[in-house]
Amino acid sequence: MPHRKKIQNEAILNRKNKIMFLYLLILLTMLIFLFSIARTINSDRRVPSNNITILDRSFRGSIISADGYTLSSSQKTYQAVIRGASINPDKKPLFVKLFSIYSGIAQKDILKKFKNRKGKEIKGNIILSNTINAHSAMQLKSLSYKLRKLDVFRSIKNRNGIEVVYGLDIIENGESRRFPLHDVLSPILGYVGKKSDGKYTRPTGKKGLERAYEKHITSKKNGYIKGKRDVVGAIIHDKNTVTLTRVDGLDLHLNIPLALQRRMELMADHMKESIDADEVIVGVMESHTGKVLSLATSNRYDPAHIRQQDISSMVIKEAEYPYEAGSVLKPLTLAIALDHKRVTPNTWFKTGYHRFQIGKKRFISDDDFIESQNAIDIIVHSSNIGISQISWRLTGKEYRSGLLKFGIAKHSGIDLSRDLPGSLKPLRLLNNKMHRANSSYGYGMTVTFAQLFKAYSAFNNDGIAVTPRLVNYLEDAKGKHYTLDPKVGDLKAVNKKTARQIHNILLEVVKRGTGVKAQYPGLEVGGKTGTAHIVKHGHYVREYHSSFYGFANDKKGHKYTIGVLVIRAKKYHKYFASQSAVPTFRRALDILVELGYLKPEGAAEPLPEIKTKTAKPVDIVEPVKPLQTPTKPAEINKPMPKKKTSVKDLFNLKPTKKIADKPRKKTTPTQMWTPRKIQTRIPTKPPFTPPLKPVPQKKPVQEHYEDLF
Repeated sequence: MPHRKKIQNEAILNRKNKIMFLYLLILLTMLIFLFSIARTINSDRRVPSNNITILDRSFRGSIISADGYTLSSSQKTYQAVIRGASINPDKKPLFVKLFSIYSGIAQKDILKKFKNRKGKEIKGNIILSNTINAHSAMQLKSLSYKLRKLDVFRSIKNRNGIEVVYGLDIIENGESRRFPLHDVLSPILGYVGKKSDGKYTRPTGKKGLERAYEKHITSKKNGYIKGKRDVVGAIIHDKNTVTLTRVDGLDLHLNIPLALQRRMELMADHMKESIDADEVIVGVMESHTGKVLSLATSNRYDPAHIRQQDISSMVIKEAEYPYEAGSVLKPLTLAIALDHKRVTPNTWFKTGYHRFQIGKKRFISDDDFIESQNAIDIIVHSSNIGISQISWRLTGKEYRSGLLKFGIAKHSGIDLSRDLPGSLKPLRLLNNKMHRANSSYGYGMTVTFAQLFKAYSAFNNDGIAVTPRLVNYLEDAKGKHYTLDPKVGDLKAVNKKTARQIHNILLEVVKRGTGVKAQYPGLEVGGKTGTAHIVKHGHYVREYHSSFYGFANDKKGHKYTIGVLVIRAKKYHKYFASQSAVPTFRRALDILVELGYLKPEGAAEPLPEIKTKTAKPVDIVEPVKPLQTPTKPAEINKPMPKKKTSVKDLFNLKPTKKIADKPRKKTTPTQMWTPRKIQTRIPTKPPFTPPLKPVPQKKPVQEHYEDLF
């Protein structure tokens, strides 16, 4: 009995163990099942959701000309991706050919994408392009469907061993900046770089207006649409749909009309070639408001396709290129003396010196020997000796303070990414007569084009120097306009009486002085020339900055400040301002009259060919070109074409052949000049041979500084 009972107990214990094991097994199975369910619920499953969110990414604002042309805008870019192993090898040539047709990418460039650096075929993902525009993206999406129908793609196993067909995927990956008019208004527009968060790339301003207004034109806030989806993935618009409108960057509306800007640029190109200059800069601004109507340069580039040779052109010389001004500073010196009542326009000075001492070992001279001159003629004939004596009637403090009131050695306030202040001698030096005299005719100090542009507006605006403004207003998507105050405001340079006195003196410069070639019948034109040596490695060299700053007004109330800067004109005697900057100024007047910005008195429309003894459209002495054919005569003496040109025509003009490309024959100075009265004043020595000592001989123009230092 005890033995049987023991066996029964063991059997009962075994059954309990088996039942317990079975129970634990069932419990473990249930836990695994529940864990699997929980994991499935919480995992990001690749199954269509009932809801969908469509992003509507915001754009960077556009830059628009005054006449409504888009100069810079943004567009979406897309990425084209395929999996190398998914393409049927037999139909790979078909895929490459079709993709090339739809995308515009060369077939050889597409084939390169399929191989790695070692030349082996890539089996994984291949990015065929990152810069597909919206139009091409739509076509490529259509192509993807057609390629599937043609069995171009084959199924391949993924990591889980599932057969999957990978096709051509077109994915939105960013925003790109487009400049549809290429080099127009460069480098003022500036250029952009790229900023990426790893998934989406946006443009960011690096220079010019793109940089100056980065805070205002950059993308603000993305939008989206959330709602239920249908079986094909389209959103169902109902009362539960949530919409957030995107907020784009503000659009910049410029004061510059495209038609005027393009004409000025083409004219600057022509003048650069005619005088063989490094660069020609032209600016036109409303004297009362500071609205810049044109700021053109001959050195431009396409911001969308920047090349190695474009690097130097990316510097905005209008605001980033300080240089010694030369004689264009003389009216400012006289204005300061008039404002302090140290002289009057009729104050006389003895200027009949062959060598005039301004310092212990410093002597200057004038190009024309005139025994005595009043303050008016000192500006008209650009007398270094006379303006030096005028500056000596001021203290160093008065003179320096006066220049600062004109904005010299200060930021001009022009709305660009950089605005250099230039330089002015400190008070301790300007208290010295030599340094004050030296500065009075524009040496020993540096200015920018924008600073003189602003300073000269005071002589056409009752003494108020207005800040140049490129942007008129900013506009949002609702059409609301915003304006920004300039960082540097207008300046009260001199009193109204002084400004009008200098205004009248500048008129005399054009009537009978160094600016006679700027005359235009029926318009009030005034200005001052300047030709200054360029400094290299601390020494003055035989290279020049030539400039002409002034104004042009008509009886209808249109008043414009106009500036011209020519950098390193290398053609024979063209480095003189009267032979380079003044003709450029005159051609700018032709364009302003032709486009209706100026209306000459007594003429309902621009005067095409005016033949008078007092003025010609561009009266400039031109060297004879022996190798030129009769079909291509020298064009520098001709006025600008008078036929009306549409904006569309401006972009279809063929570039003229560069003069530098033609072989030149050796000619003597006398052979190179046509027989005119000015021929009697040509020096017997070559123009770039420095005299050992200053000698009292006549030179071609009053703007020549041979013996300043």
